[in-house]
Amino acid sequence: MNTFKSVFEKYDWNTIQTKIFQTSAKEVENALTKTKRNLDDFLALISPAAQPYLEQMAQLSHELTKKRFGKTIQMYAPLYLSNECQNICTYCGFSLDNKIKRKTLTDSEIKLEIEALKKAGFDHVLLVTGEANYTVNINYFLNAIEQIKNDFSTISVEVQPLTTEEYEQLHQAGVYSVLVYQETYHKEVYKQYHTKGKKSNFDFRLETPDRIGKAGIHKIGLGVLLGLEDWRTDSFFNALHLDYLQKTYWQTKYSVSFPRLRPAEGIIEPNFIMDDKDLTQLICAYRLWNEDLEISISTRENEKFRNNIIPLGTTSMSAGSKTNPGGYVVDPQSLEQFEISDERTSFEIANIISKTGYEPVWKDWDRTFDSRF
Repeated sequence: MNTFKSVFEKYDWNTIQTKIFQTSAKEVENALTKTKRNLDDFLALISPAAQPYLEQMAQLSHELTKKRFGKTIQMYAPLYLSNECQNICTYCGFSLDNKIKRKTLTDSEIKLEIEALKKAGFDHVLLVTGEANYTVNINYFLNAIEQIKNDFSTISVEVQPLTTEEYEQLHQAGVYSVLVYQETYHKEVYKQYHTKGKKSNFDFRLETPDRIGKAGIHKIGLGVLLGLEDWRTDSFFNALHLDYLQKTYWQTKYSVSFPRLRPAEGIIEPNFIMDDKDLTQLICAYRLWNEDLEISISTRENEKFRNNIIPLGTTSMSAGSKTNPGGYVVDPQSLEQFEISDERTSFEIANIISKTGYEPVWKDWDRTFDSRF
């Protein structure tokens, strides 16, 4: 059966990069006049030629988001279950070669973390682990979900790539969405960032969303690690991936996240700097290209940026995040995967959202609507 790999192999990184940087103002203007935009339009809107049109893009993005999603922002929190990892990745604090204290939460510790998140108001949770198949594997995930599922309306996971059968098990256990990042679509340099472990297999990771789609998961989240390679070219390939998935697994919902490379223990400095204006352009380009796409902004971003981006395309935001296992109450001093930039509490963020004229949504789905329960 065909996968995204067959589409991906028809494109060349350098050719796409050249096309982006040779885009003209006229091509940007043509993209802005359309009511339905394609991948060529997305390419134009992320190009340097689109920078002078950012205000117009922002206004259009605001209107499209309001039309499709209303003036609402969904609140969620990550729950890191483990920092054990078998991969060596040059940009991650959990990398195997970092000599850190490793921790995987027990059942009782998971319950303590759940209590802290519920007190903070959350009803949507994202479970995150390192990639260590011998410790945090499908059996561990299923057990953790069993501990968690009665306390949250939706459960998302961001873990190592799994088989289709394992994703089916997660789906049956109550997982609503799966996030998986290719990190970079630049295959020629991918191995330089992922030197050891299963994550070094570019093709296996590339085909992961296909396995998620075949398993019938409700929502798939994609993204690239902004700072590894040219953000414009990587984002085109991410959009190409989303376009393929939407056409192939059309019953599934999709989201995109924008993780910018942040400080962490033993990692590289960003190779490509993406400033706030660039990220605003990218967010608006995604919204203008795809009205149905959910757009998530994490606490990697600073307070000022997060405040200002609320009306420009965002549909969900994390708050009060801890990126270390047990970070909420069990072991606040354990090593973080990366440093967060916005340290305000969930209720402070909700207040900011309200003051902006938007509604913070703590719960927008009830498990009673799911026929499996």
